[in-house]
Amino acid sequence: MKKISQYFLQGLAVLVPVVATAYVIYIIFTKIDGIFSFAIPGVGFLFTIGLILAMGFVTSNLLANRVVLLVDRLFAKLPLVTMVYSSIKDLTHAFVGDKKSFNKPVQVAIDADNKIHLLGFVTRDDLTAFGVANSVAVYLPQAYNFAGNLIIVDRSRISPLTADPGAVMKLIISGGVSAHKTTRSPLAPQPETEPGQQ
Repeated sequence: MKKISQYFLQGLAVLVPVVATAYVIYIIFTKIDGIFSFAIPGVGFLFTIGLILAMGFVTSNLLANRVVLLVDRLFAKLPLVTMVYSSIKDLTHAFVGDKKSFNKPVQVAIDADNKIHLLGFVTRDDLTAFGVANSVAVYLPQAYNFAGNLIIVDRSRISPLTADPGAVMKLIISGGVSAHKTTRSPLAPQPETEPGQQ
């Protein structure tokens, strides 16, 4: 019976990530494909990918870039629309733009003894425009969730991490169980030295 339980758990460990990933890809594929009424399945998905690539190629041109700026200014002048548009635009650029926002991983000390830390990303270094001095904005992603919290913290409470930002994000989202190898950071425990060793 113990062997059967072991095989069952081993099967779950292999199947769940594979099936879940395949299911998410399937949902994305069918949702995008469903936007268009092409007779052949998959053509709508390929058309969307091609459209995104074409838009990226065209907007790299200086003239097309001016058109994008014009649309930008137009949306910025429309009430309510500007709030939605700017929020989505900033969030998109945070992950895929030239000026990625989640590229400064830090640990934040939350106790007086500096023994308990949260992992996050500095998203704004200067908050004086909001009347807050000597503080930074740190975004704290949540594990197994697309949500997160923005906290304002004194500069003295944060310590930069030397690890790759993507690896830190993966570590947070996975609840700390990510197997991705990262560069040693100030948060990582130092190896203990055996007696008699230098």
